[in-house]
Formats: sequence, structure tokens, C-alpha cells
Amino acid sequence: MNNSAPVVTLTPAGAIDATYHVSRLELGGFVRAADYEREVSGKGVNVSAALAHAGRESAAVVVLGDDDVAFARHCAHAALLRIVTVPGATRVNTSIIDAGGATTKVNAPAPPLARDAWERAVSATLDELDRRRAGWLVISGTIPPLEDQSVPADLGELLREVAARGIRIAIDTSGEALARAAANPRAIALLKPNTHELADLAGRELRTIGDVAAASGELVARGVGAVYTSMGADGVLVVAPGVTVHAQARAVRVANTAGAGDASLAGYLVGFGLADTPDRYATAAAAAASWGAHAVAQTSTILPHLDALPLATIVLDPDPSIPLTEPAVTS
Repeated sequence: MNNSAPVVTLTPAGAIDATYHVSRLELGGFVRAADYEREVSGKGVNVSAALAHAGRESAAVVVLGDDDVAFARHCAHAALLRIVTVPGATRVNTSIIDAGGATTKVNAPAPPLARDAWERAVSATLDELDRRRAGWLVISGTIPPLEDQSVPADLGELLREVAARGIRIAIDTSGEALARAAANPRAIALLKPNTHELADLAGRELRTIGDVAAASGELVARGVGAVYTSMGADGVLVVAPGVTVHAQARAVRVANTAGAGDASLAGYLVGFGLADTPDRYATAAAAAASWGAHAVAQTSTILPHLDALPLATIVLDPDPSIPLTEPAVTS
């Protein structure tokens, strides 16, 4: 398989990201923003936009409200979008960033999807995969429930269709949708939890690098190709059969943490595509750490460029006793 083949992303719960820059956030007070940005977003959209900076062909299938289609058609990454429309407005996710770089983020809930909208999203995704001869499908963000049920839309049929085409599948979601994917992950090439999501999957606290490696190894033993865990300030840990890699890069500043995980995932896919050897996991981990650290130094949610990427350090088979800066407990 061509590891640098095009990537299609699916974002079933698209969003308009509104980012306010303030000198100081005062709860309960009046705050006037110094700057304000709106972007068509959603995790898969962010991944596709970041991939485009590396020259990697990508398409972002995204569900958006009819009210925001005109805005989406004129956004900076409009050429990447394959829009699936639903009635009304798109949900708005709000980030408030103070002068010290602290990000307060409020995500609107993902509204239920009509069954027809979900089927159109799946059909558009398969069409893009076939048309572009894609090598990866990335399913990102919240998986909303259908209007006639209370649980996230079932990914099973889509995963089977994609796996039958020989296309690698990466999943970056949370909650019940992540738990369902992890329960039977044999069709999944890459699972990307953060440490808190991984702790929930494992059913125990994660306090060291070794704890993260062990919990990831349990998922690999179930059949997932690789587990890439984002660990915040502690970098990333990639576990695959016979491979454990820790990578870390230092951000020049922390301006906005929103979207950093999506940029990091894009970096992983680019790094993974550089070589078809066992070293690809180390290369992928290094790129993920580098792109993630670069993203938090930017003020926008969507990565604006790849200039001056910070270098990442890589450690194979890291010391399992190293404590996490931010231990993860089960929710």
C-alpha cells in the first residue's frame, strides 16, 4: 500500500470555530475582545487543512448546516471540503484565549443527525475514497446520534466497506463511540486517544509512561494496528506490535491549544508515509510531536503553516517508570 496516498477525513459533527483573543478573562464580567476569528472547522477538517500544507492530497467530508454553506464556500480551505448539508445552522465552538496563552474552550453539543444525513455522509465518504484512490480514512470528532436513537451512529457498515477496499482507517473520537470502536478494532489501523480517553478504555488510572504503554498494548493485542496516545506536555506515545516510541517536542510558546491534536494527527500521517519500514512508527511519532508543538504556538485553531517546525526527540522503549506530568484518571 502507498503510505503517502491521499487521505479522506470524515467529520460527522462539523463546526464553526469562533476564537476570541482577550487580555484577561473575567468570569461574570464584561470583556471586550482584541481580536476575533471564525473558521469552518471540526476535527477532520482541521486534519485535512494541515495535510494540505505538506502537499498531501486530502478531502474533508463534513456535515454543516445550510445556513453556513455560503461562508464555508469562501473559507481558506474551501477546496478541501465535501459538504453534506443539514437544515439550519452549524454548531459553534468557542475558544477564548487570554494574553498568557490560556485557552478556555466551550464546544456546543453535536445535534442528532437524521438517518438520511448520516447515509449521505457515508456515501460521500466512500465516493471520495474511491475517486481519489485514498490510502487512509480518518474519522474524527464527535459521532452524533441519529434522531431515532440515543447512541452514536453505528460506524460498523462504513468500517467494513472501507476495510474491504484495503484502505487504512484512523479513528480519533471519544466517549461511547471510542469505546465501541475499541471493543472490536481489527479493521482499525490507528486509534488516537488522549491519556484520559485511554484511561477510560482501560478502566484504570494512568500515572506513568509504562501505564500508557500497557493500556495501549492491550488494544494492540485486540487487533488494532497501532495506538497513538497524545499526552499533552509529555508528548506522544506510539505502540504497535513490537514497537513502543515516545516522542516529544518543545513549543516556542503556548498561544492556543485548540486544534493541536488534529495537527498532530496530520503530522503522524505525513511521517508514517515517508517510509515503508519498521522505522515509520518512529518517524510518525516524531512528526506528530513536532506538528502538535508547532500548533499550540499558533493563535488559530486550524494550522496556518509549517514554518519553523520544532525538532522532536525520540526514545525507543522508554523508561516505563517516568511519571506523567498530568496523570489520567477514569471519568
